[in-house]
Amino acid sequence: MSDIAGTPITVSAPQAEPSLHRVMGPWLLLLFIVGDILGTGIYALTGQVAKQVGGVVWLPFLVAFIVALVTAFSYLELVTKYPKAAGAALYTHKAFGIHFITFIVAFAVMCSGITSASTASRAFAANMSSALNLGLAGTFGITAIGLGFMALVAAVNLRGVGESVKANVVLTCVELTGLLIIITIGMMAIMGGQGDVSRVLEFKTAGDAGAFWPVIAATTLAFFAMVGFEDSVNMAEECKDPSHIFPKVLLAGLIITGLIYVLVSISAITLVPPEQLGEGETPLLKVVQAGAPNFPIWIFGFITMFAVANSALINMLMASRLVYGMSREHVLPPVLGKVHATRRTPYVAIGFTTLLAFALITFVGEVPALGGTTALLLLCVFTVVNIAVLVLRKDRVEHDHFRTPTVLPILGALACAFFAGPWTGRDPVQYQIAGVLIGIGIVLWIVTVMVNRATGEQPSAPDPDDFGRVGPMN
Repeated sequence: MSDIAGTPITVSAPQAEPSLHRVMGPWLLLLFIVGDILGTGIYALTGQVAKQVGGVVWLPFLVAFIVALVTAFSYLELVTKYPKAAGAALYTHKAFGIHFITFIVAFAVMCSGITSASTASRAFAANMSSALNLGLAGTFGITAIGLGFMALVAAVNLRGVGESVKANVVLTCVELTGLLIIITIGMMAIMGGQGDVSRVLEFKTAGDAGAFWPVIAATTLAFFAMVGFEDSVNMAEECKDPSHIFPKVLLAGLIITGLIYVLVSISAITLVPPEQLGEGETPLLKVVQAGAPNFPIWIFGFITMFAVANSALINMLMASRLVYGMSREHVLPPVLGKVHATRRTPYVAIGFTTLLAFALITFVGEVPALGGTTALLLLCVFTVVNIAVLVLRKDRVEHDHFRTPTVLPILGALACAFFAGPWTGRDPVQYQIAGVLIGIGIVLWIVTVMVNRATGEQPSAPDPDDFGRVGPMN
């Protein structure tokens, strides 16, 4: 889930901040990390992945896990080397020292949060329609529910939301319960001779296409399911003995979620043929109906709705806070940094990010396009982070820290850049969406530069309390 940087924005006079309380042991940290990664991706995109590769739906999730794992090693070196400056934008600034590059990375992270929240909003609407038998699939009704849900998220965001590790644990249990239900249903069906296990090794691609490129294309979607591991490094400051336990626990969390995704994929494809799994936007509901027809479908529908709703809320909190922070650092227009007098929340930033989400839900709509754009933006950010690790090797620190083998950030940068490229078969609309979002950021940055020159204001170095300690979650 998100870190404590998702708390409401308040304005106060500058003062020395106390250090964070180190309360998280390895087990609580592990549950937190697993919850940070689990979410909308596996609930919403399993069917779309199956549509591209057929029965080997588990393979793209496995490849995405490997790419995430390699990049996680880079984050581990950076977060243990700079424990007070967690976040891609801050690592970028330390490595390159160029304000514009730092801004682009921060804005890309913000945009990935909005596209992720929009994906969750669409998934919420589709699952609500199926769970309540509203019959809205494929109609404007799904979009209308998604817009209404996003408006509710904005209202909650405006009111102010405080989060805690305990709340994250509860929400993690809900998300995990839904996936364990799918795995249990699948395993019981397999043991009972139900379904077709042989499908898990079947490639089904369009025309005479080989297996390689369809798997690569599907991986660009499946990578969205791994979003969140990079945000969990922000909890290192609240861990007991983080230099020793955090690397092991983060890697364990990635392995656990990767295993869950593979088992969910196997259960799904065993019970539902890939062509049926790829229809609509509620693939896991179909699995429950096929494997346990007597299971109350509305219960699983509400579990799914609850899981993706939390993803949307946290991501919109993160996005609005990033906009607020960048405004405060004078790299976005100052109006975006205004705080509500009574609620003490960044109401203009919330309005700005909500309008972007409304536009995405209305004019893009489809989950694959939104989820794929989230993965595209983050793959570009991860490419920069992997390079930053190598650049910062020349920067020595006095304390001991985790050091990843040099080959891993090299492989990570190459892999992330590869999966972000058009040769993967990625839908061109994802580049259009990302281009429009980043273009909006560049226009706002140019306007801000002109205002700064007119007023004599100079942007300061990025402050981790403003936009370094937040990131998107799945």
